[in-house]
Amino acid sequence: MAPHILIVDDDLSIRDSMHEFVMLSGFEASVASSAEEAVDALADDTISVVITDIMLPGMDGLELTDWIKSNHEIDVIVMTGYSTEYSYEEAINKGASDFVFKPVRFEELLLRIKRVLKERRLNAERAQMLEKLKKLSITDGLTNLFNSRHFYSQLKGEIERSNRYGYELSLLLLDIDNFKAFNDTYGHLEGDKVLVRIGHMIKACLRRMDSAYRYGGEEFTIVLPGTHGEEASTVAERLRKAVAAEAFTVGDVFDLSITISIGVSQYRQGESVADFVQRADQAMYNSKQSGRNQVTCNFEQQQK
Repeated sequence: MAPHILIVDDDLSIRDSMHEFVMLSGFEASVASSAEEAVDALADDTISVVITDIMLPGMDGLELTDWIKSNHEIDVIVMTGYSTEYSYEEAINKGASDFVFKPVRFEELLLRIKRVLKERRLNAERAQMLEKLKKLSITDGLTNLFNSRHFYSQLKGEIERSNRYGYELSLLLLDIDNFKAFNDTYGHLEGDKVLVRIGHMIKACLRRMDSAYRYGGEEFTIVLPGTHGEEASTVAERLRKAVAAEAFTVGDVFDLSITISIGVSQYRQGESVADFVQRADQAMYNSKQSGRNQVTCNFEQQQK
């Protein structure tokens, strides 16, 4: 779809001639005779660029530019006469992407439109790339869960909110049982498949407000905001049972059983991040020591 250009000028002849030229140049185009009409036209989200005269009845072109940049992601090209009191700096300071003098040479205007559209496209691509890089920096490449670095950042934020507002917060730390022996027997590629599968199962057990992380190796963590320890242990038990009931296929081996050991801790007001995580880790270790494939709680609860 061709970019949509809105032309704003109170001079009918200029407005119509620019409209015809822009259309002949392969763009979609519409017109407005005032800033107020332009504001109404901008309810159409398809507009990419506004070309506006500075001298307009009512709201002038610089005020319109300021309004557009405050309310839309739209580029503005400002037009003015050589004798005007307005300057290039004023237009740019209001957020204009470019500035042309009247009488406008259509060839020059076309070049400026193309330049603004190219810069718009490059900025969009740059923003997408930065967003992708940001996602990669906090995501585990194998399981697509968050990584351990992001875990500590998020957990710190949740703890701060818990201390400020007094809401409950729980943490699960889980480990795949006998995973080293599994990798030694079946190889790391098959081990990676198990990690991915369990990552998917963890996601399926979470609410929208919860978050899951690959903590390292075969360990995962789950942060449960607004959740009492008893509720968290129910989530842990549901996940433990789901993994134990899953039939894994590894090479020529069908219906292979995989189990996990889970530790649960509930946050204590004023507790440090390290102590909170250490209690979940100790609970998970106790699950291992007690025979694996278990949920152990570290908040004055009996073992599940």
